[in-house]
Amino acid sequence: MEIIADPFHNTRVNKILISNARLINEGRIQDADVLVVGDRIEKIGSGIAAPDGADVIDAAGKYLIPGMVDDQVHFREPGLTHKGDLATESAAAAAGGITSFMDMPNVDPLTTTREELAAKHARAADRCTANYGFYFGATNTNIEEIKALEVGESCGIKVFMGASTGDMLVDDHDALDLIFRHAPVIVVTHCEDSPTIWANEARAREKYGEDVPLTEHPKIRSEEACYMSSRMAIGLAKKYDALLQVLHLTTAREMELFDDAHRTEKRITAEVCVHHLFFDESRYDELGTRIKCNPAIKRAEDRAGLIKALNEGRLDVVATDHAPHTAEEKAGTYFEAPAGLPLVQHALLTLFDLAGRGEISLELLVDKACHAAADIFGVDRRGYVREGWFADLVLVDQDRPYRVTSDNVLFKCGWSPFEGHEFPVTIDTTIINGEIVYSDGALTGRIAGRRLDFGRMR
Repeated sequence: MEIIADPFHNTRVNKILISNARLINEGRIQDADVLVVGDRIEKIGSGIAAPDGADVIDAAGKYLIPGMVDDQVHFREPGLTHKGDLATESAAAAAGGITSFMDMPNVDPLTTTREELAAKHARAADRCTANYGFYFGATNTNIEEIKALEVGESCGIKVFMGASTGDMLVDDHDALDLIFRHAPVIVVTHCEDSPTIWANEARAREKYGEDVPLTEHPKIRSEEACYMSSRMAIGLAKKYDALLQVLHLTTAREMELFDDAHRTEKRITAEVCVHHLFFDESRYDELGTRIKCNPAIKRAEDRAGLIKALNEGRLDVVATDHAPHTAEEKAGTYFEAPAGLPLVQHALLTLFDLAGRGEISLELLVDKACHAAADIFGVDRRGYVREGWFADLVLVDQDRPYRVTSDNVLFKCGWSPFEGHEFPVTIDTTIINGEIVYSDGALTGRIAGRRLDFGRMR
């Protein structure tokens, strides 16, 4: 990439011209050239002449999209870094076309104080290939810390309204009332009713002992457990007029709780994750604990209901809930094996697979995976291909399939539930803040990620 001097800032900036691309952006697919100067998109048009010394990428036959903005990941740092860390997982994300991510607070120590939130930002500086933001974790007792949060300090407040670890389960109704009443930023919720899950676990143990088959997982983490908790969260948000996003929805029944207005007209939005759109319970026999996650992957009818709701606009955002564990941890029995899948490297590929089957359109793919989270969280000048906006761009080769193998997995945990699967497209190039971070199957080593700016207030 050619570097030139910037006379106004006395720094050095790069110039990249992407020519002959099929741009998917803001509900349209069109031929376009895009000129990047420094960290911004300088010009979008046709027949753009390459400036002197510019690096020219001929994108003929390739789609150009804004980078995916993933509003839910678990990169495991601090404290759980044998599974993944900010450096390794953000690099894998960039290789998968994810240019910005929002990381969850259930680490060690928990991100439940402003001091720990600041420490997490400090850890991320100059180590993340992709842009980053961090959630603040709610507990039964940290309402004063939540009240003290300032807009932009955190992307949102995460509330585990379902079984979790440590002090992250918020099961006190008075505490929930206070959180929804006083949250200065958007609240995001994991919605499963713990008493229902515990009763289902007891019944499964009574029937199977400790050797519970994975096919029982969607019955233990049941439709009823999800519906009860999602309905409660929505009721609290309406009571206090709070901004709410319900995360990783898994059941067709829950879709009746959400309306089909555009996300910019809603205060309550809904997220679905790529694995719940791609897998159903028929894959447990083959993949076992590799697809054990919370909430559970459920019936084929539920997967179909999620696809339908995504097309209707009831589901607003597609994310990953990337949650790596080591292969050794995943090798345990039903109750021993932790829940979670590593997904960021293959999330966009999964969505292009669904588009290739005709289940979603390419325009919808980009809207839900790239535009939506930027809108809902108020991410500053990212998530779209627009002049003057940050150059977070992804080229997708529609003529080159990509087969996942253990050799090309970049997650620190070293495995993927997609191993052996061939996707119909390949992520060709990822550009973050105007820097090429991934190209032609390899990371370039550039650490281009920056702290995200969030501007949406209560």
